[in-house]
Amino acid sequence: MTFVVAAEAYDRFMGRYSVLLSAQLCDLAGIAPGQRVLDVGCGPGALTGELVARLGAGAVAAVDPSEPFVAAARERHPGADVRTAPAEELPFADGEFDAALAQLVVQFMTDPAAGVAEMARVTRPGGVVAACVWDHAGGRGPLSPLWDAARRLRPETRGERGAVGTGEGELRRLFTAAGLREVTETALQVSVEHPTFEDWWEPFTLGVGPAGAYVAALDPDDRELLREECRAGFPDPPFVLKAQAWTARGLA
Repeated sequence: MTFVVAAEAYDRFMGRYSVLLSAQLCDLAGIAPGQRVLDVGCGPGALTGELVARLGAGAVAAVDPSEPFVAAARERHPGADVRTAPAEELPFADGEFDAALAQLVVQFMTDPAAGVAEMARVTRPGGVVAACVWDHAGGRGPLSPLWDAARRLRPETRGERGAVGTGEGELRRLFTAAGLREVTETALQVSVEHPTFEDWWEPFTLGVGPAGAYVAALDPDDRELLREECRAGFPDPPFVLKAQAWTARGLA
């Protein structure tokens, strides 16, 4: 899936959660000065920014299939090598990086197995490949309150819980099948405080990702029903939303 939306819309929708994952994913991958690292599916550059802060822009490369996101990442992180490309066709040589990371993107790859295999290909032998995906299957992603409310209104709603990597053990199996070694899986947690219900709801109206597309496709009356069903599931604001991401790490 390619996101054809403004970078600022994605920032408001998912950025406040993803920036909190970035440092944790880098720590898990053992990112350290002197390395060269690739950010696969970089979006507007949340993880790219963390890598640049740790390594310097010249040691960071990033790819994404979305032209608006690539343009934003280039503008935000001058000096980093940011290119337009899908995960399944990385424009780099074998073993070019010390690590390849993918944050919140495996579930959107056209072919996740091929994408992870490409990450392994461009990582040097013994280098680290790591990825994380929200725990949609367990109902512990930041979008879960919306999908739970949608299913209460329309039980046939599938949401994102069936996407690759969103359930426990799925990333580990994907990494192992790609030939990565010493694969481990863990879960990372983030907490975001929302000062008002609207602060949480409004980004869903921007058309970002499957959840945004779902909300946009509703007629005004059904959208208002969903909005109020979501509101009923939260305590009085401000409230804290806790989310979990399944995370896999392996060696190339």
